[in-house]
Amino acid sequence: MLQQEFKTPKDWLAIKTIDMHTGGEPLRVILSGFPELKGNSILEYRRYIKDNYDYLRTSLMYEPRGHADMYGCILLPSNDEDDADFGILFMHNEGYSTMCGHAIIAISTLAVEMKWIEVQEGKNTLKIDAPCGRILSFVNVKNGSIESVCFHCVPSFVVALDCSIIIPELGKLTYDLAYGGAFYAYVDLTKNNLNLSLSAQNYRKIIDLGMTIKHAVMESNKDILHPFESDLSFLYGTIFSDVPNNKNNDLRNVCVFADGEVDRSPTGSGVSGRVAIEHARNSLSKNKTLSIESITDSVFKCAMIEETIYGQYNAVIPEVSGSAHITGMHTFLIDPKDPMKNGFIFR
Repeated sequence: MLQQEFKTPKDWLAIKTIDMHTGGEPLRVILSGFPELKGNSILEYRRYIKDNYDYLRTSLMYEPRGHADMYGCILLPSNDEDDADFGILFMHNEGYSTMCGHAIIAISTLAVEMKWIEVQEGKNTLKIDAPCGRILSFVNVKNGSIESVCFHCVPSFVVALDCSIIIPELGKLTYDLAYGGAFYAYVDLTKNNLNLSLSAQNYRKIIDLGMTIKHAVMESNKDILHPFESDLSFLYGTIFSDVPNNKNNDLRNVCVFADGEVDRSPTGSGVSGRVAIEHARNSLSKNKTLSIESITDSVFKCAMIEETIYGQYNAVIPEVSGSAHITGMHTFLIDPKDPMKNGFIFR
């Protein structure tokens, strides 16, 4: 019989992960093998990994271990170990995002499945420190199985409604600028008379236009400033919206973020900003639910549960619900002699 196990050489790095998806959007959860990160807060850990171990991000997100649209996270100590369950850092093809709703839904699911918390029947509450702040998530367990998962996002707010930019090949476009843990430019296809179907067949066109709009907004709008943290003051992506394919939903939502990644889910931080926009337009009352579908037709349900003040902004606390699933367990090996050990990326 052929040998079944490979003995990892001592000078190789072995990183263990559990892979998941939320609404089709991947999440690679790094469990062990990653070098220790130094810092006293999630933002400090974020700076440290960026300065010292960014090559491991590319090793795990890029090919041949990942792909152009891969997404991952690493679990860390929380900002306040006595009050939170754990901290989390998000990573993707461009770097490290400030908030990720699909990852929060997935990691909350995994925390219950792996018994990282004391699981009980009914509602289980997790406190998770992300770069954007403290996130509360809730996993409802019935007869020992997960029935539903939702989270309360950080205060989400509108920076401006009905802004405009000029795109040479399209002319004038209007967009809303809002924050739901990250800043997005929201572009309504119908309002802008854009002939672009938000379908998988138009994947490449959606990426190209999304990135064109993102760079145009970054050049023209200087109001992308977080009230408290300069590290959070950047435009993360473009979110296109259109009428839903399923008449039971309220909206179709496709997000192009980072360096041209397309979110397969409706985007947790993106729909949080959408809740803020709808509230600002007086079209979303408290506890009214919006059903928002993605490019894969997966659905997040979201609502506004509370109004608040956040710095100079009138803000809301959104609630977002969805479901996640485990797809595999992996031990990724990094051979120091491999010329492609740090990964490569094709689009």
